[in-house]
Amino acid sequence: MREITTQDLENLAVGAAILGTGGGGDPFIGMVMAQQAIEEEGPVSLMDPDELEDEALVLPTAMMGAPTVMIEKIPEGMEAVRALRAEERMLGRKADATSPIECGGVNSQIPFAAAARAQLPVVDGDGMGRAFPELQMETFHVYGVSGTPAVVADERGAVVTIEARDNYQLEWIARGVTIRMGGHAMLVDYPMSGADFKRTAVRGTISMGIQIGEAVAGARKSGMHPVEAVCAATQDTIYGRGVVLFEGKVTDVERRTREGFAVGHALLQGLGDYEKSHLEVRFQNENLVAIRDGETIASVPDLICLLDSERATAVTTERLRYGQRVTAIGIPTPEIMRSAEALRVWGPEAFGYENLNFMPLEQRFAGYYRRYGVPKEKEKHLSTSPKA
Repeated sequence: MREITTQDLENLAVGAAILGTGGGGDPFIGMVMAQQAIEEEGPVSLMDPDELEDEALVLPTAMMGAPTVMIEKIPEGMEAVRALRAEERMLGRKADATSPIECGGVNSQIPFAAAARAQLPVVDGDGMGRAFPELQMETFHVYGVSGTPAVVADERGAVVTIEARDNYQLEWIARGVTIRMGGHAMLVDYPMSGADFKRTAVRGTISMGIQIGEAVAGARKSGMHPVEAVCAATQDTIYGRGVVLFEGKVTDVERRTREGFAVGHALLQGLGDYEKSHLEVRFQNENLVAIRDGETIASVPDLICLLDSERATAVTTERLRYGQRVTAIGIPTPEIMRSAEALRVWGPEAFGYENLNFMPLEQRFAGYYRRYGVPKEKEKHLSTSPKA
């Protein structure tokens, strides 16, 4: 275990915003909640999944709803704890740990706020390895964990328990409850054993988020370009090194709300080495597909992150504006997120791109990844590259 400090949470906020792939919500409010909880209740320990007993009870905690609403309707601070205690009552036992359901955006921070108040450790892993818009888009779901019983709680003391037929119905019911609660609420779902967490979670994601934040801060001091620092920060993880996809200026953004999601695209005119090219990034809350001069160069579930070209801080889909200078990078997802079962849940087809087959970044940019190397379990993608 390692003790998490308020500085760790600041670094995590920077890294988690990048891992949010354009969505996931601004981590700032969650960070302030977590820092305040730690200052009042004492430190929180970050636990490696292998430190979990198989029989342990893990109760993931999260914010559900529209992150933009959270900016105006500030959480009261105890919602996640009330949800966690209600879940414990339903299950008839105390939790041994909590965890994120996603490592991107605000939900990287919520478990630390809940853990400090409830005196629990946080497990270093999550169910998305990035940010996704729906509750069934979890490795927990993909590999057989039930999302219910689940609990949704708001800042006024309301607590709603949910028993659903399956995890898709959980998403539908919990989304409706959250809307009635004012647009965002706190959630406990996917109660599971330590053995199931170790089997189904994307490991090490909180540590990686902190590491990315440290790399950005360190680059500013050392003179290394921050974008390059972000790409290098994931090299020795189960993800692999990030790759620059494009650098340019935002020339157009189309964004509309559809079924509760921010859906649209951004167009970039290339700068520097990309001066004669254009990039289109399509999103549904999170960035889904990057298309350069008519050719797809990255797609879900690999991470497509838009960064401020000078500072390497995340530019979310809701903050994209005409004239911004941004750099698009891709970060490969871990292999647990690329199985056939996983791609059915969050591959391109799951978002309506029926004629787009997922191709890993390691295949699309084989020369780059041969130069820098890939995690051992990803070497197969280099051998199947069209450039091999």
